[in-house]
Amino acid sequence: MKYIVDVNGERITVELDGAHAVVNGERVDVALTPIAGTPVKLVRLGEQVHRVVARRGSERGRWLLDVDGARVEAEALDERMRAIRDLTAASAAASGPAPLVAPMPGLVVRIAVAAGDTVSAGQGLVVIEAMKMENELRATTAGVVTGIRVSQGQAVDKGAVLVDLGPLPE
Repeated sequence: MKYIVDVNGERITVELDGAHAVVNGERVDVALTPIAGTPVKLVRLGEQVHRVVARRGSERGRWLLDVDGARVEAEALDERMRAIRDLTAASAAASGPAPLVAPMPGLVVRIAVAAGDTVSAGQGLVVIEAMKMENELRATTAGVVTGIRVSQGQAVDKGAVLVDLGPLPE
């Protein structure tokens, strides 16, 4: 089985076949030996032996590893899942920041940004009043305000675009 492993920003290709692994094209003898009664496993790669404790991360394929006392985050996916993740990440990045949309009908009470402002994820952009309560609407991602489509005191419907956001300059 072939895996693509990302460790500390480095991408490594690993092919496993029993007692051997091919790591970035180099064949290595490998062994995994659990230490009874503990979460520790001894991992032998060629002549090197490492003490490893592995815990699953928050997403499929993500791992939190304690390797010889050093904490490492890794993502190990088979070729098919790696290709899917890379494609979805590319399309998500290409789509850029989403516009701020009114989640409910209401009245615009305050606009906290202007065209050209750089905003961060979670920053308050617009406050609308709905059912006698003020609701601060926040940016979901970082970006640049490319347009304000409403004004203070304006009534808006659910789904109305309030603020247009574009990608951050590179």
